[in-house]
Amino acid sequence: MSMINEFMEFLKKYQVMGLAVAFIIGGAASKLVSAMVNDLIMPIVGLLVPGGDWRNIAISLTNEVGKNELKIGDFIGAVIDFVIIAAVVFMIVKFIMKEKEPTKKV
Repeated sequence: MSMINEFMEFLKKYQVMGLAVAFIIGGAASKLVSAMVNDLIMPIVGLLVPGGDWRNIAISLTNEVGKNELKIGDFIGAVIDFVIIAAVVFMIVKFIMKEKEPTKKV
């Protein structure tokens, strides 16, 4: 068997092409959800937070060596992004994997 045939069998056996397509679609969906969060949801959240610039909220930690910051706003934004992306992926998987209810025989 030639190397090309072996490679083609590998692709078919392990469904690598399907995985690659899913990876590409997942990346595009991630960009879409991030845009939705940044452009639609976060401006509304910004209205609720005094000052509106909540992504820059940080706690300063200083000592004799230097100054560090805990970037709370960035972390909260990442958590919100993750929750929304996880919810969207869950809904997509639930829709795709939905099994038909068995029909009753009379």
